[in-house]
Amino acid sequence: MKLVIVAVGQKMPDWAQTAFDDYAKRFPPELRLDCRTVKTEPRSGGKTAEQLMQAEAQRIEAAIDSACNKGRRIVALDERGTTVTTKALADKLRGWQQQGDDVALLIGGPDGLLPALRQQAHERIRLSDLTLPHAMARVLLVEQLYRAWSVNAGHPYHRE
Repeated sequence: MKLVIVAVGQKMPDWAQTAFDDYAKRFPPELRLDCRTVKTEPRSGGKTAEQLMQAEAQRIEAAIDSACNKGRRIVALDERGTTVTTKALADKLRGWQQQGDDVALLIGGPDGLLPALRQQAHERIRLSDLTLPHAMARVLLVEQLYRAWSVNAGHPYHRE
């Protein structure tokens, strides 16, 4: 099984890339992590938000197609999604692993995810009630996925 983070955006700042890489390398071989960055549609030229999100959605779908080899489960990160605790995320991760499909976790661009893409997702979860910078959202997501794995593995990283 593979976790694939598909994020709309540009190059992450060095601090964020370093933090992301630190958590990503901690995952065990049976739970691989892949991050695919797709280009943000330029916010010039008078395009509507719908047109911008549509262009980004096409890139997201292409990234999912190229990254997910098996069946796939799509999880959209959405400010209107379900709030999950660390324990609940650990339970979700365990279920995903038992199912065996690759899981694509989607992070939208400046305008979010295309509503149709959000609706097609198997699940919609929210990371926080706060508005997060894009790079921070990626770091928070990978840390929480690692933490969820550590809960399931009985690793001492997570303490309650």
